[in-house]
Order: sequence, then C-alpha cells, then structure tokens
Amino acid sequence: MFCALNRTAIIVVTAFAAALSGCSAYQPAPKAFHEATIQPYRLDSGDRLRITVFEQTGLSNSYTVDQAGYIAFPLIGPVPARGQTLPQLEGAIAQKLRQGYLRDPDVTIEIDRYRAIFIMGEVGRPGQYSYVPGMTVQNAIAIAGGFSTRANQRDVDVTRKINGEIVTGRINISGPILAGDTVYVRERFF
Repeated sequence: MFCALNRTAIIVVTAFAAALSGCSAYQPAPKAFHEATIQPYRLDSGDRLRITVFEQTGLSNSYTVDQAGYIAFPLIGPVPARGQTLPQLEGAIAQKLRQGYLRDPDVTIEIDRYRAIFIMGEVGRPGQYSYVPGMTVQNAIAIAGGFSTRANQRDVDVTRKINGEIVTGRINISGPILAGDTVYVRERFF
C-alpha cells in the first residue's frame, strides 16, 4: 500500500511539473531575435516592390513577392526574392537583364508596401495590419484598438521568421517589431 501511494504521489508530482513546464512554452526572446531588428531588411511573401530600370518604362513597375517567394519580371521571368536584401535583388535582376536583353541595366528597388503584421489576443480589434518601419509593439497594439481590460500590458509574445525558421519570444511592449511579425497579447492572471 505504501509503495502504491508513493507511485501515485510521484505520478501526481510529475504531472504537475509537466503542466507547469507547459505554462512556460514561450521563453524570453533569444539573441538572434533581437539581432534581426538591426539586420538589413529581407524580402518575403507579401512585400510589394517598386522596381525601376533606368530608361526602360516598360520594365519599371510595382511587383509583389508571391507566396512562393518570387517576383514575375518581364523578359526574364520569375526571380527569387525571398530572403534577399534590396541590393541583392537589384543585382540579380540586373544580371538576368544583361543576359541578352540590356547592355548595362541600372536597376533600383524601393519597398512600396511592407508585408502585413498580425495582432492577436487581448486587443480591441485583433487582425491583420499594415507595417510601418520603426514600429514598436505599443504602436501595433494602438492600431489594433489598444489593450482589452484583461490584457497583460507588460510584455507580449512575438513570432518572427529568422533565417527561414519560425521563432517566438517574449518582449517588452516598447520593443521593435518587423514586417511579417505576429504579436500575441496574453491575458493577465489577476
């Protein structure tokens, strides 16, 4: 009987420890999470680009990075854009245009519209919103109607793609966010 009681106690303690570890699924943001905010902007699906080829009005236009991570560019076809910086993509397009289309193409790219951010949880109007460079978590929450009455107003969980991997970390509401981030405002416990 004593042995069975000890086993039951061990099972209960183990289950309780497992439940507590489940409560801490989100850890403070790793170092790479913060470093991503100071890195050059990397393109991904949903970004709309204004591409100008000097003295080539037929090629100069707005192009959107599709779900597969490509832009469809006249003459040269699909060009991989996902994960590229603007200078890298400018070089790739210029190189392809040199291959039998233009002698010395001068390509410049500007971001016309950044991919959306997503705000969920304890906010007035959860949903998808436009990203603005320099945006903080607090700015994003304000756009989404502010905190609900039950919101934890100290920190939030942000999910971000870093080097092709999805990473979630807990950050302060004054922290920066990036295009494509998902912000989750948790409910407070008391």
